[in-house]
Amino acid sequence: MPDTQPTLGFVLHDVARFLRKRFEQRARCLGLTRSQWQVLAFLAPNEGIHQGGLAELLEIEPITLARLLDRLEGNGLVERRQHPTDRRVWQLYLTEKAHPMLARMRQIGDRTRAEALDGLSQTERAELLRLLLAMRKNLTAACEQPVEEATHD
Repeated sequence: MPDTQPTLGFVLHDVARFLRKRFEQRARCLGLTRSQWQVLAFLAPNEGIHQGGLAELLEIEPITLARLLDRLEGNGLVERRQHPTDRRVWQLYLTEKAHPMLARMRQIGDRTRAEALDGLSQTERAELLRLLLAMRKNLTAACEQPVEEATHD
């Protein structure tokens, strides 16, 4: 009989999926996709970054980012500026129009997190975050190590 207990990986995946789904439900009225929101969120603290650097931060292909940036630029939320010393490089900046959208996005994120954490005490919330950060640290270090060969018993 198979084990019916949910595993940590599946639960984490489901929680992340439902957080994204709920955020998208709330943000739909603003007319941007989750991918577009993610570009804005990562660009905000990294203005002046070039497209390749932002694609790397987002862990997406540069061509995928280029399409997203085209749409965001068309909506007046992002602008590309030529690098002052390297004509091949385009730097990315938010427009004034993007800042109220980011503020609204943060509000939506706050509400979504509040729903997700409903019923947990401040102590439990802090402990959950501490544990998840420890897991992230462990996995970050593990991903920099070679994979051990699997053995079959």
